[in-house]
Amino acid sequence: MKWNILKYHFKCSTVLCFLFFLPPTALAQEQRVADSLRKIYTNGKSLSSSEKMELLRNLSFNEVNNSALGMKYADELIALSKAEKNYLYLHRGYYQKGNKLRLAGDLDVALSAFFKSTNAAEKANYTPGLGTAYSAIADVYSVMGNTKNAEIYYNKAVRILRTTDNAIVLASALINAGDQYFKTKQYKVALQYFNESGAIFKKNDYIIGFAYSLGNIGMVYAEQGKNNLAMENMRKAIVILEDLKDYYAISDYLIHMSDIYVKQNDTKTALSYAKRSLDLAQKYGLKDQVSTSNLKLSQLYEKVGNTAESLKHYKDHITYRDSVTNLESVQKIADLRTNYEVSQKQVQVNLLKKDKEIQQLRVKRQRNLIYVTASTLLFIIFLAFGLYRRNKFIQKTKAIIEEEKNRSDTLLLNILPEETAQELKQSGKVAAKKFESVTVLFTDFKGFTDYAKDLSPEKLVESVDYYFSKFDTIMEKYDLEKIKTVGDSYMCAAGLPFETTDHAHKMVLAAIEIAEFVKESLAMQTQDQTRFEIRIGINSGPIVAGVVGSKKFAYDIWGDAVNIASRMESCSEPGRINVSEYTYELIKDQFHCEYRGEIEVKHKGMMKMYFVNGPK
Repeated sequence: MKWNILKYHFKCSTVLCFLFFLPPTALAQEQRVADSLRKIYTNGKSLSSSEKMELLRNLSFNEVNNSALGMKYADELIALSKAEKNYLYLHRGYYQKGNKLRLAGDLDVALSAFFKSTNAAEKANYTPGLGTAYSAIADVYSVMGNTKNAEIYYNKAVRILRTTDNAIVLASALINAGDQYFKTKQYKVALQYFNESGAIFKKNDYIIGFAYSLGNIGMVYAEQGKNNLAMENMRKAIVILEDLKDYYAISDYLIHMSDIYVKQNDTKTALSYAKRSLDLAQKYGLKDQVSTSNLKLSQLYEKVGNTAESLKHYKDHITYRDSVTNLESVQKIADLRTNYEVSQKQVQVNLLKKDKEIQQLRVKRQRNLIYVTASTLLFIIFLAFGLYRRNKFIQKTKAIIEEEKNRSDTLLLNILPEETAQELKQSGKVAAKKFESVTVLFTDFKGFTDYAKDLSPEKLVESVDYYFSKFDTIMEKYDLEKIKTVGDSYMCAAGLPFETTDHAHKMVLAAIEIAEFVKESLAMQTQDQTRFEIRIGINSGPIVAGVVGSKKFAYDIWGDAVNIASRMESCSEPGRINVSEYTYELIKDQFHCEYRGEIEVKHKGMMKMYFVNGPK
């Protein structure tokens, strides 16, 4: 279930805090904030345009009990923002309107509002707002069941929001992206997203977000059969949400708790939870929750043999379901983005036509000047010609400079991670950074040195490029960082430049693909090709990363974890993936591993090693 966490993310502007002097408790009770601000709005106090736009934003933002009133404030904010040509508040107005429509179940209209919100955010050059609007679009597509579009816009949102300093907005996108994995039954991945978002919310003392994370973690545990953990997390979440009066989320969690009691054959308690969910949904006009609760009650009454009640609730379920997901609305949503993009193209065409008309008026004016004085015309012609040549020269020079800049930026990104490249361009240097947990991989081809003696330089380069090009593709697939190649050795790392919790898991998956590719290539070898067997070694631990050199610079990593990874490769066997004990502890629940015992390692003594045989 998608949670609109951002509707609780209330921050008064400096102007409004000065005008209204809201007490600290207002930040926790959103409806109280709306009630306090409504008095100022009703009294008609003289406000500037910017103050009134901020007032309307907060009124719509915090009005949770009366959705129609919240919509009225959003529409008024949109109208005022258009009149003032204030794209920042136009973005905020459409965003608030989209939130109200989405909660009311009007998905097609909500999607239209969110797209308009992205357009306004782009014109305002407001990056956090653009990421937030993309996340809201992804939420709507996810509710519709459009997995492809939901993933596209979640990726856009998370990528943009990671460049901002708004941790709450990023965590909100992460928790809803985790819900997408939950819907497709990828429970381990969903749990990682919920844990990450929950940690961010808790660190920032953001109670509502932390409550949603607890509830979603409970839903995952319920699907995994861990009923006690599921009930514990969802009950904690409901206690917090009742205090915040967020009945949408409570209604959904009650259905999941009902499911748990069904599994325990306690139908009576399951019915009580489902009825409570329906009561809340009907009281506060939550259409999709009314549909879901009626379906659950229909199933429960059928189970206990009450056919009449089962049929009644099933009919109510169909009525509300069809009101939310009718076919005509789905078609409107499919056409919405296309119409939006066509309208943008039409604006560009109109501007070109206008430019052409202006140019024609200039020519006509110059022609009239010819009849006034020949000497003035001659002067204007020479002057215009000179300016034209100068303008063409400037444009050509700018195009060359821009092309070279883009080329240098592309080359820089091929050498360095994007975050490191940006730091280098901005400050002229890159500070070394320590990562507490990273996984490093080394590969080496068996007998490459002996083969190299008999190969021509062209064949040698062709053979190495054949493998390394495929390795690069695998790195990109799993979002890993290629560090460097030295001869026939390939080195890469996971967990940087952005720290992750699944770096060892992704690196082992990549290593399995590398080993399979090398094995298949060897089996398909022909007389004019040179193919090799490969050894792979992996280790996890802390490292330091940075850029070395002042001209031919390179991104590199150092540390004992890197050295051990190299030793794991040299101690491996052809076609096998050899991992250290540190990596084994991180992946043992996901992969079948074969203990090799303790093996002598140069400068390290005896170390435990394991072969990875494949995923569980």
